Amino acid sequence: MFGSALHSQNQKISDSLIKIYQNGEYEEKDELDILKEITDTETNTEKLLTYSLQLIVAAKTVDSARYEYLGYLQKGNAYRLKSDLTKALESYFAASKVATNSNLKDKEASINISIADVYSIMGDSETSLNYYRQALQLLEKNKDSINLASAQLNLGDEFYNQKELDSALYYFSESGKIFKAKKFELGEAYNLGNVGLVYAEIGENEKAEENLNGAIETLEKLEDYYPICVYINAMSDIYQDRNNNTKALEYAERSLQLAKKYGLKDQVGDSYLKLSDLYEYKGQIKKSFDFYKTHIIYKDSVKGLKDVQLMANERTEHEVEKKQVEVDLLNEQKKTQKIIAGAIGVALLFICFLAYSLFKRNKYMRKTNEIIEYEKQRSEDLLKNILPEETAQELKENGTVKAKRFESVSVLFTDFKGFTKYSESLSPEKLVESIDFYFSKFDEIIEKHGLEKIKTVGDAYMCAGGLPFPSDNHALKICLAGLDIVDFVAKTMNDPNHELAKFDIRVGVNTGPVVSGIVGTKKFVYDIWGDTVNVASRMESSGEIGKVNVSESTYNLLTKYHEFEFTSRGAIEAKGKGKINMYFVNIGTQKQSIYA
Repeated sequence: MFGSALHSQNQKISDSLIKIYQNGEYEEKDELDILKEITDTETNTEKLLTYSLQLIVAAKTVDSARYEYLGYLQKGNAYRLKSDLTKALESYFAASKVATNSNLKDKEASINISIADVYSIMGDSETSLNYYRQALQLLEKNKDSINLASAQLNLGDEFYNQKELDSALYYFSESGKIFKAKKFELGEAYNLGNVGLVYAEIGENEKAEENLNGAIETLEKLEDYYPICVYINAMSDIYQDRNNNTKALEYAERSLQLAKKYGLKDQVGDSYLKLSDLYEYKGQIKKSFDFYKTHIIYKDSVKGLKDVQLMANERTEHEVEKKQVEVDLLNEQKKTQKIIAGAIGVALLFICFLAYSLFKRNKYMRKTNEIIEYEKQRSEDLLKNILPEETAQELKENGTVKAKRFESVSVLFTDFKGFTKYSESLSPEKLVESIDFYFSKFDEIIEKHGLEKIKTVGDAYMCAGGLPFPSDNHALKICLAGLDIVDFVAKTMNDPNHELAKFDIRVGVNTGPVVSGIVGTKKFVYDIWGDTVNVASRMESSGEIGKVNVSESTYNLLTKYHEFEFTSRGAIEAKGKGKINMYFVNIGTQKQSIYA
């Protein structure tokens, strides 16, 4: 969705304003206008996020609801471009709350457009259309032509996503008339590109190519790269339809480079998938599969982020309260200095100089604290998304994390039977959708039982109980989770309405000591090591379909729970361990008592 980004983006203007802002070459009364102009013109998502947060803090300091609204709006735009839709909606709803509480009637329509954009990206068409229609009613009433055209453009894009192409072309036509009349170059470029997408959809490739190239040319001049990636991938589709695979590859690779450079996550994933499709079409199956695996890994890394977010606006309000205390204190100091200056005329010049120095120092410290607080918040969010909370806290406090030994941890492995062979018969999209379906449910199950997800490798899933906080019942919890996983997979296999891939599954569990820690310096990875992990993997590979196979060490911990039923599996030879007995574990009719 591009309409909510229809402002006067111009990276040269933004760069010059950032330089002025960082050097402090402006009057204090102009700070809000400079920050607003930076966020209006900035095309880099990371910088947009930084300066939108600074705009929010500065606006709250002087109690300016209009600028606070604009800060939350641009913060939402940045998160939307980064494909962090949860935080985007959080920011947009915060902007909507400010507009409602402060009676900013002229802002209600534009924030409805932004909220509709996110719901459209999420695939919630009904909610998206409701917000677009509310925005159109407000804009038609207020005669706000540019925002009206933006709403029409985005509504047309939603109809395009739903393959209602006649309705899409109608709204693109209406928005195009307004953009052209207003000589709004950015809006005309979006409109031209979107019409090109419709032409490509109906097979009129020559018209599509003409429109898309025109849009790309304008947007490159304006340095607006998100839509460029979308339109370049569309050009790749056109050349693929013409059997010009070389040209199609050039466009797909160009889209990937731009998306990586400017941190456009969803476009990076789309480009990897497009390259996989093109190399498969060329018959280069290995190269296609390599791109496809990268696409899966990338998508998994994006989707694995938890929706539980720190409320950034609450942290900002806390900081503003602290800054306001400092400002109030400074004002009191100035009043005192004026009284002293009036009484002691000889010291007037010195006191004025002192007051000015304090003012400049406070201004510098406020800017520095805003940047530090923003970076601190980002670091904490990232660490808590990729590391256990205790480990993240240790890394934050000490800068390093010591490896830890846990004397009793239960480790679970799962693996799908015949996954590699089965995956060859599926399209890349269906395979990724299927794996995501299963692993998302596994995540819910282990969260329910209070376990720690370690990692996924291909079609294998690994989790553990008893860390990072030791517990006495980790063997119980992990076996219950394993049985829930087996039960879920079995129900999916027997569900006639399930349209995605269906797999059989093996589950293995072992209990013993492990060592945990993080590896890497640029991309932290939390992992566990030891014979316990290796034996758990052997339990899985030596098990049977639809059963949970546990080692003797796990079995010994489970025997005190009378609700479990066990079947001896025999023994396997483990390197350096000798024979290890195995047992299939099941649960009787008194399952509820275990959860009590």
